[in-house]
Amino acid sequence: MRYWEDFTIGLVMEFGGYKTTEEEIIEFASEFDPQPFHVDREAAREHYFGGIIASGWHTGAMCMRMMVDHYLKDSASMGSPGIEQLRWKKPVRPGETLHVIAEVLDRSLPKSRPELGFVKLSHTVKNQDGEIKMTMVSSGMFLRDPARLQEGAGQ
Repeated sequence: MRYWEDFTIGLVMEFGGYKTTEEEIIEFASEFDPQPFHVDREAAREHYFGGIIASGWHTGAMCMRMMVDHYLKDSASMGSPGIEQLRWKKPVRPGETLHVIAEVLDRSLPKSRPELGFVKLSHTVKNQDGEIKMTMVSSGMFLRDPARLQEGAGQ
């Protein structure tokens, strides 16, 4: 179990390997972002991007899935107060394999909730060739480790 104390400033985590497919891109966009360059192969070929591309929201969802699989499902996560910055740098195309580099930028303890801490992270989504597809800075809330909290450590 990862607690607030385990997310030290400067910690870098690299993870992922999410393979994108045209079918999944079209399915997601059909439901949530049905612009022609996300859902219509012919229209996408004639568009600026020259083919089907993933919705930026889909790229964010794929990043979230990789975050959950790598560190959130085995942590004392209490959710997130939000995203500070989100940038879609290059389109994600079918057949690309996405990876994430996450770095802990900062962390803090609220005075009103001693059992909880905030962790600010940057996430960079890259494809198999190292091209940056998306960047995000967000914060997460994590419970403090009860054992270390009792000892007064981890600050």
